[in-house]
Amino acid sequence: MTSIQWGREGQAGAAVDRNVPGNLERFSFRGRAGEYFGIWIVNVLLTIITLGIYSAWAKVRRQRYFYGNTYLAGSSFEYHARPTQILLGRIIVIVFLIVYNVLLNLFPIVGLLFALGFSLAIPWFIMRGLRFNARVTSYRNVRLNFKGGYWGAFRAFVLSGFVAGVSLGIFAPYASRWSWRYLLDNLTYGDRPISSDPRIGDLYRHWWLPAILTVAGLAVLGFLVTAIGAAYGAFEVPKDGVAHPGLALAIYGILLGLFLVYALPALLYKAGVRNVVLNATVLDQRHRFVSELGKWRYAWIAITNFLATIFTLGLARPWAAVRMARYLADHTGLHAVGSLDSYVGTVRDTGSAVGAEFMDVEGFDFGF
Repeated sequence: MTSIQWGREGQAGAAVDRNVPGNLERFSFRGRAGEYFGIWIVNVLLTIITLGIYSAWAKVRRQRYFYGNTYLAGSSFEYHARPTQILLGRIIVIVFLIVYNVLLNLFPIVGLLFALGFSLAIPWFIMRGLRFNARVTSYRNVRLNFKGGYWGAFRAFVLSGFVAGVSLGIFAPYASRWSWRYLLDNLTYGDRPISSDPRIGDLYRHWWLPAILTVAGLAVLGFLVTAIGAAYGAFEVPKDGVAHPGLALAIYGILLGLFLVYALPALLYKAGVRNVVLNATVLDQRHRFVSELGKWRYAWIAITNFLATIFTLGLARPWAAVRMARYLADHTGLHAVGSLDSYVGTVRDTGSAVGAEFMDVEGFDFGF
């Protein structure tokens, strides 16, 4: 056995003892952009031809490709969802939207009450979606499971968002901790628990830079908007009502700047939080996860993926998806204490005991 070697980013979750002996099993993604492009283009065309019905089959094909090409210790993950399950969930959502719009137009008060009731049900839908996605995922023939409840989902996704918003992002690390702990503390691999306890101090260390960049970016953007407005006001408005040609370019520049002001800090924060959370996550109180994302590198990949997809009218989407999947996998690992092969052999698969009947009745993927 060898001691784990940590990168600088991997030190974000300081709860990990770097001196504990063990094997660092890294994830890897073996998919190729050209190969996935064939799957993607067929999915897009059939989804268009079938007016969206094929989207459920498209998602299953996509998930099976990415799961099947994600490896840990020589074995890949598997995705077991059936398209009809996903299609049923989407039909329910569409029916709700139709009923909501009809009620809102014919009986506005009833429509608003219906919308309020649905808002209160959102945590339940999220909980069911997480449970479904866990139970259709397996590694070495052992399925995951999710045991979270309604109030945990309400705190993790509704209350946390409210707290982060009202505090103008100041309490965002607390919101992140609530959300991630709900996701991971209720997740099991077979009959073995997964737990995560990221420290607030570690999360705040990755919050300061994005916060400063956001405030500074908004200040600069506000100054530019004021300057452009003053400059444009100095020109006489043409009689034909056609705007000054430079104004359109200025507006596009402002929109691009606004995108960067929010996207860049959000991506830096997201990568930092992922490092902290996964480095504080333990499987069965013995095997620790490792995340070593470079925050700036992650942001660069995400932004250039977005721009490449936009400028190629979507054709670069398969390349972008494979590129991001490979980067995330290459910088994620599991610090296994002892032989991972021997350990997996002792794990009991409780996911298969869920039963097909339960999956047909409750296993809806609502797309959250």
